Amino acid sequence: MSSLKTKYTLYGAAIALLFGGAAALLLLLYLTPATGTARGPLFWILTSSLVLITLTSAWLAVLHGRRLATTLHQLNDSATRMAHGDYTQPVTTRSRHDELGELQRTVDQMRISLRQTTITKNHLDSVLNSMHDAVFVTDNDGTIRITNIAARRLTGYSGEQLAGRQIASLLHAPELKPSERLKKAQETSESVMHTQSGQTIPISFSESDIEAPDPQFVGHIYVARDITDRKRAERRIRYLARYDALTKIPNRMQFQHLLQQAIARALRAGTGLALLYLDMDRFKEINDTFGHSTGDRVLEVLTERLTRALPSETVLGRLAGDEFALFLDGITGEGAQAAVKHLSNDILEVIAQPLHVNQQEIFLSASIGVAFCPRDAENVIDLIRNADAAMYYSKQNGGNSCTFYSPEMNAASIERLMLKSKLKRAIERDELAMAYMPKVDAHTGHIDGAEALLRWRLPGHGDIAPATFIQLAEESNLIANVGEWVLDRVCLDYRKFEADGHSPGRIALNLSLKQLRQVSFPLNCREVFRRHQVLPECVELEITETTLMADPKRTIALLRELRAMGLHLAIDDFGTGYSSLSALQQFPINTLKIDQSFVRNVVSDRNDATLVRTIIDMGHSLGMHVVAEGVETAEQLEFLNQAGCDSVQGRLFGDPCSAQAFGALLARQAAGDAPFAALMPRTAEAASRLQA
Repeated sequence: MSSLKTKYTLYGAAIALLFGGAAALLLLLYLTPATGTARGPLFWILTSSLVLITLTSAWLAVLHGRRLATTLHQLNDSATRMAHGDYTQPVTTRSRHDELGELQRTVDQMRISLRQTTITKNHLDSVLNSMHDAVFVTDNDGTIRITNIAARRLTGYSGEQLAGRQIASLLHAPELKPSERLKKAQETSESVMHTQSGQTIPISFSESDIEAPDPQFVGHIYVARDITDRKRAERRIRYLARYDALTKIPNRMQFQHLLQQAIARALRAGTGLALLYLDMDRFKEINDTFGHSTGDRVLEVLTERLTRALPSETVLGRLAGDEFALFLDGITGEGAQAAVKHLSNDILEVIAQPLHVNQQEIFLSASIGVAFCPRDAENVIDLIRNADAAMYYSKQNGGNSCTFYSPEMNAASIERLMLKSKLKRAIERDELAMAYMPKVDAHTGHIDGAEALLRWRLPGHGDIAPATFIQLAEESNLIANVGEWVLDRVCLDYRKFEADGHSPGRIALNLSLKQLRQVSFPLNCREVFRRHQVLPECVELEITETTLMADPKRTIALLRELRAMGLHLAIDDFGTGYSSLSALQQFPINTLKIDQSFVRNVVSDRNDATLVRTIIDMGHSLGMHVVAEGVETAEQLEFLNQAGCDSVQGRLFGDPCSAQAFGALLARQAAGDAPFAALMPRTAEAASRLQA
């Protein structure tokens, strides 16, 4: 095919020939006059001019053709560069005002638009590849179109290998169909992903829809995160929360859980169960004489001996300090008591054998109390209480013996009935009072809130422990009245603090399971806040893990309603229940409170220290404020400060105080004298030492 330049050259030559032919024709006509004589000078002048004009026209046509060809070649070069992804060079042609000029401007605008689109796409790729989470972009049927570097690193596949695969094929659930795997992962927000090497990795999993006018761009975005470390930490927390770190046997919480299951089995099967409560006699003398490290080693050796000596089906647990318990299920018949008596004697003999610890010979004895289910009790609390009462009877009679429970031992039952009747009139007689335990910023020493604690001052009996009368209130259905009185009094005190010009921070209240189950609870809260003109944001409700997990679906709905009202929500005594952080993520929780049982030995026990650090870090990763309970020593405060705990509370900052005394502390703080700032320099010095 001829080029444009050649075509325009031929076009110019044709014009020249045309005009030349015309000139030749005129000349011929001119040279054949009637007389046959030649023409004069004028003829030649005209002829020459005609030829010159013809040649000039042909030359201009050639130039014009070449110019058009150059312009078209430049446009073609620009289009070729754009086809290869180069949008940086503008379309360089001479300024024109015809159709080619319009084409030039259109092509350049297209280049600019394509360049902006390319920049946006490259930026999007850069953003996706900067994310630590794996991102999978799929079409509507789940076929992978785009992945980021983290996705390729997580799965071990290349981008080309992932493109075109079904996202569900990466999820590990052999028992489910691919569509069911994806649905389950979206419902639980967690799944397991298998990699190219065959490894399985636990992941958190989330999905968002892509909506677009063009159907070819409609699809989904899946984000996956490797949660192997979190799962490992959760398993560690669950273990440390259920098993005693020193003796490696079930702690009180786990033992009660196992005992509850055994009681349920015994009641269903119509068999019996025996609970033995053991307490070492005068064990405090060992700690005082040889030190706590020797005492701990004695408990370890003692546990090993008991585990070897007991029947294989026996469950042994450490309830507290030097207190142990074990139970035997499947006991029936008249010989049950004799069999338990024989086992108790064997246990006492094992305990009486000398222990050699740290080059010291140590002798032990124990007091044992026994209670039977269902004869003595049919629930965990009463069964343990009755066995405990029998154990104290043994101890009061010199120890190193075993005693079986009888109702006469438990005079507390009568007192319990008396307290239940008096509790009904406690509110009317103004026998209830509030005490405030300050919550202190773990880094500045400033008071940033308090926990409101209920007290019952019964004339003639002194203060009744909350653990006693709160349970009585729940049993007698008085908990709603007591809870409303507490909220009313706290709001009344809060208004007085504000009227005195003080800022008490956020006041925390304990919320029981029965209160949470009341349909009218949110409405009652609104009414109290309205009556006292206190903002809900000033109050925090503390709920235990057990309460949260009792009825998760209903609890979540109620807590969201309370949270929408403005109330803050806290998990109390975290670590003592059976929930996981994955389960807790679904609750609208603001604050995580570490149980004092973990704080108590945080300085001396490496396991407790690891557990507390893990809870603090994981609480912060979930956006929660972390509070440590039961802080009693400056060493514990230093540890919590260094671990990043936000707030602390405990007897290091004094006993729970009255509203007037708490107001005085707030007044000191308002005057610039933070009451507990003097406790903080030691932690600052510790930080300096660590940095040095």
